[in-house]
Amino acid sequence: MREPSDPEMERAGVDGQVKVSVIVPVLNEAGIIRDALSALSRLRGDYEVIIVDGGSSDETWQLVSETISLVPAYRLISSPVGRGNQLNAGVAVARGQAFLFLHADSLLSESAIQSIEHALEQPEIVGGNFRLEFEGSEFSSAIFTRLNSIRRWFGIYYGDSAIWARREIFERIGGFTAGSLMEDYELCRRLERSGRTVCLTEPVVTSARRWRDHGVIKTLIIWILIQWLYLFGVSPVCLARLYYPRRSRVLSLDSRVSSLKS
Repeated sequence: MREPSDPEMERAGVDGQVKVSVIVPVLNEAGIIRDALSALSRLRGDYEVIIVDGGSSDETWQLVSETISLVPAYRLISSPVGRGNQLNAGVAVARGQAFLFLHADSLLSESAIQSIEHALEQPEIVGGNFRLEFEGSEFSSAIFTRLNSIRRWFGIYYGDSAIWARREIFERIGGFTAGSLMEDYELCRRLERSGRTVCLTEPVVTSARRWRDHGVIKTLIIWILIQWLYLFGVSPVCLARLYYPRRSRVLSLDSRVSSLKS
C-alpha cells in the first residue's frame, strides 16, 4: 500500500482553508481518470481536489500523479479499499469548509463549486447534492434520470449525485461508514436528519456504463434488490458481492482485516 505522506505523490495546497474540498475515490480508473481531472480543472471557485486511490492495479496512480504534479491544489493519497474508507481518508487531509464527494465517472457543471459557496452563505443549509443526469440519449438514461429525480423528492439520493456537506455537519454525524456498499445512503439519511439540505440545480452527469455493461433490466433489478435487502439488514459486505462481483474478494478481505484491527 502506498503511503499518503509520500512526498513525491502528495502535493500540498496553499496555506489556509479553502471553501470546498472535492474528494474523488478511485480504483482502477485508468480509462477515464485523465478526462475526469480535465473536467475538474474547469471548475470555477475556491476549491482543492483530493484523489484517493484504493489500491489500483492498473495505471490509475501513475496517470493521476503525472497529471497533477504541477497543480498545488491537487493531491493524491492512498487508503484501504472501499469507498467509505477512501472518502474518510480524503476528509482527514482536506482543508475545505465543505466537502464534495464526487465519483470519478461523474462530471460537474463548471459553476458547481460556486453554487456550494453560495449555499454556504445560508447557515441553515447543512449540505445536499446536485441534480443527477445519466449520460447518453438512450431511453434508459432518461428513465433512470427521472427515477432519481422522483427519489430525491423523498430525501433519498446516492453518491453519483455528488453529495456535499459542511465540514462541521459531516464531523457531527460521524462521516462515512466503512462498509463496502450503501455508505452514501447512510450518510444521506443522517445528513437529512441534521438540518435543511438542497438539491442544487446544476446537473452532475454520471456514466451509464453499469447498465451498458450489464443490461438495463439486470441493473434495475439489482438496484431494487440491494435497497430492500439492505433495509432488511443484510450486510453491505454481502451486498457488495452482488453489486461488485469482480471486486467482492478484495472488498470482503478488506472488511475482515478492518474488523481484526478494531
